[in-house]
Amino acid sequence: QVQLVESGGGLVQPGGSLTLSCAASGFTFSDYSMSWHRQAPGKVRELVAAISDTGSRTSYEDSVKGRFTISRDNAKHMVFLQMHSLQPQDTAVYYCARRVLGAPDYWGQGTQVTVSS
Repeated sequence: QVQLVESGGGLVQPGGSLTLSCAASGFTFSDYSMSWHRQAPGKVRELVAAISDTGSRTSYEDSVKGRFTISRDNAKHMVFLQMHSLQPQDTAVYYCARRVLGAPDYWGQGTQVTVSS
């Protein structure tokens, strides 16, 4: 069965950095685009970044452009989200997702990122 397991969240001070990881299993990883999403308390889940199956194409939500980088390692079945210059408004639960036809179809359980001094 499809499994996505996120890790790497935690508490970080404003201006700090974190790298999230997502380990995928149960499907042919290199056949699928992947994405990272986040959901802050009281807000809808939003797409943060997406990456194509080969990793050649990426896209980002406007507020994270220049600060976040999505990448993948198809040999290790992993997708990553490097986050820099973190701000309190980046506080959320971050989810990894598999994408089919431009939309997520499987989700991980999420990892909490808290940006606070």
